[in-house]
Amino acid sequence: MFSSLILNIIAFSTAALVIVIAGSQLARRADTLADRTGLGEALFGVLLLAGVTSLPDFAATLSAAIDARPDLAMSNVMGSMAANLLFLGVADVVYRKANLEHAAASPINLILAGLLIVLLTMPLLAIITPKVNQWSIHPITPVIVATYLFGLHLVHRTRIKPMWFPRLTHQTVADKPNKQHRGRSSSVWVGFIGMAIATGIAGWVLMEAAKGIADQTGLSETLVGGLLTALATSTPELVTTIVAIRIGALTLAVSNIFGTNCFNMLVVAAADVGYAHGSIYHDMAPVQMIWGLVSILMTAILLMGLVRRETYGIGRIGFESALILSVYAVALVVVVVST
Repeated sequence: MFSSLILNIIAFSTAALVIVIAGSQLARRADTLADRTGLGEALFGVLLLAGVTSLPDFAATLSAAIDARPDLAMSNVMGSMAANLLFLGVADVVYRKANLEHAAASPINLILAGLLIVLLTMPLLAIITPKVNQWSIHPITPVIVATYLFGLHLVHRTRIKPMWFPRLTHQTVADKPNKQHRGRSSSVWVGFIGMAIATGIAGWVLMEAAKGIADQTGLSETLVGGLLTALATSTPELVTTIVAIRIGALTLAVSNIFGTNCFNMLVVAAADVGYAHGSIYHDMAPVQMIWGLVSILMTAILLMGLVRRETYGIGRIGFESALILSVYAVALVVVVVST
């Protein structure tokens, strides 16, 4: 898309900046709309905010898949999911009153973590199964979509009739509507949709620039996708999570990360559909499995943290946050060495 390395770097940086700015506005509008629509922070984070903050990943990954770059496509979306989980550890460091997973206890967050583990195993199973394609799509792709939709049904049922309730403590921040958010929602919706469109366009520009950087520098597409574009397209999740914590919407912060990663599995399915050369799962490099397995490990650790609900830990962060920060650092070294 861009003729020189310098132009690609400028375009990449500009797109990343747009994503950061739009992400900060999305969190504030999402908190307001969660109260005004009556959905609550957890459900709004899963149904709407997660999909919007995933738009850069969707645009970037689909662009790479259509361009027959399976490694760049899958490393971007898989690396983004690991980066999103890393951001929960960063958010726990930012929130100093207590362990974030303790304060944002919610049955919806528990079921989202379980759903994410189920979804993450599916593309990994597709990699190790025989190469079976129907209309150039692997059979696991429609299963991913069906599982995601069934998971949303479980999330909805959990909100209506929860069978598990967190023990309320002085550090627990309940998901309660803010009376200051009452009023007309039309202008807030317009701003929310505008920021969503901006993040989607920025995600597409960012991936086009990333392709040029990979081509002109000779860097591995796995490294570019898993590190550069994954972190850049994940900045909406980081920004919205930090902003949500700043305004006291802790449940929104956590559900946004889990919900985004679940939605990103639809991005994986879209990449398989957009890849015209057969199953994308079999044409990508085996190193992509690292990010998938690491994401499962990090999600399981966070799930244990949500159940254990440690009030304070080392450095006033939970054991799960310290572990996922360490796991991501080790995984990053392994990927860099392997490529």
